[in-house]
Amino acid sequence: MINNMEKLLIVGLGNYPQQYNYTRHNVGFMAIDKLAKELSIDLNNEKFNGMFGYKNIGKYSVILAKPYTLMNLSGDFVQPLMDYYKIDINNLLVICDDVDTPFGSIRVKKTGSSGGQNGLKSIINRLNSQDFKRIKIGIGRPNNGMSMADYVLSKLSRNQLEDLDKINNEIVKLVLKTTEDVSFDSIMSQFNKKIA
Repeated sequence: MINNMEKLLIVGLGNYPQQYNYTRHNVGFMAIDKLAKELSIDLNNEKFNGMFGYKNIGKYSVILAKPYTLMNLSGDFVQPLMDYYKIDINNLLVICDDVDTPFGSIRVKKTGSSGGQNGLKSIINRLNSQDFKRIKIGIGRPNNGMSMADYVLSKLSRNQLEDLDKINNEIVKLVLKTTEDVSFDSIMSQFNKKIA
């Protein structure tokens, strides 16, 4: 049972069926898996068509979550989970892929439009607000004539997965800074960068 501490919800976006493992669209899921491993959080709870786990870190009950919904229905998981646990929108952090950021870089933002990312679009629609924090993991755009739909669902190469692990190490540091109540402006200035 999640206690009455202040809650910090970190949601990674992706497509749950197994055939989507290690695709560009699932980098949000991979970030959550890395956080779960490094912070020793078991994603062993299921509710609202998604999985999550939690652990007390500092003053927060940190909740890591992944929707079972497909990407474009992510809000159908996030909004009921936030309502059930009474999580303030200021304590929501969403991790997703971003085609407008080069591979190897992350962009950390406090607010903004979906930028065409369907998971963000769904969450914005369900929460009726775009004022939530997000980490956008750059996947770049296709340069070989591949359609965007095929590109985001294509598998990452072995080298890209190794680079992604370096990126996720930085995301672990970012999340720990958040639990220490470092200002998010300071976090943005520190982590908006090329990593790999």
